[in-house]
Amino acid sequence: MILLPIGLGLLGFIEPCTIGAHLIYLRSQGSLPISARLRSLTVFILVRSLVTGLFGAFVAYLGGFLIAVQTTLWLVFGFVYLVFALTLIGGTLQFRIMRVGLVPQGWRLSPSPILLGLAFGLNIPACSAPILFGLLGLAASLGTIAAGFGMMFLFGLFLSLPLALFLVVPDFVSYLESLRMRARSTRVLVGLVFAGLGLWSIWFGLFVDPADWAGR
Repeated sequence: MILLPIGLGLLGFIEPCTIGAHLIYLRSQGSLPISARLRSLTVFILVRSLVTGLFGAFVAYLGGFLIAVQTTLWLVFGFVYLVFALTLIGGTLQFRIMRVGLVPQGWRLSPSPILLGLAFGLNIPACSAPILFGLLGLAASLGTIAAGFGMMFLFGLFLSLPLALFLVVPDFVSYLESLRMRARSTRVLVGLVFAGLGLWSIWFGLFVDPADWAGR
């Protein structure tokens, strides 16, 4: 519940369309002095992480009402993750550069770090959506609001923290652009991560008592 969201947050950072969204953010901050950029980034990261954390808390809250069927949920999620992993590794699943948007796209152009944090927290790049939804599926199985919030907060935090390097050293932004062009090969890495998630979830469904896992 700690290493997994941290790792997936860092993995999500190098997803191609996530890099594209982050480039928009970095360019919006380029004219500010370094101190203002860092203050803005701090607010942006906190708001974005809180938004993703609240998502996790909400789905964990809903999952608490499904304690009796969580064994089935773990098995279902496990098989879905395995199928998703195989299609990714096999190259039969491709993502378009699109977003699942819950707020106006214009918010991403706002100078306000609060609005930017909300925009990036609620507008999900399509190629990162499977990682986010996979974590939300696990949060639903946790059965505790605090664990769901903490796991998703860490995901949002580490999805955003690498931006600090590029704000402090603007010359590195060009490297981020080139990484975006090469990052399409990460689908195999994402596929392997989801294969591991699938096997883990199936193991939980077969061998773990949901009541014990939720502390009930």
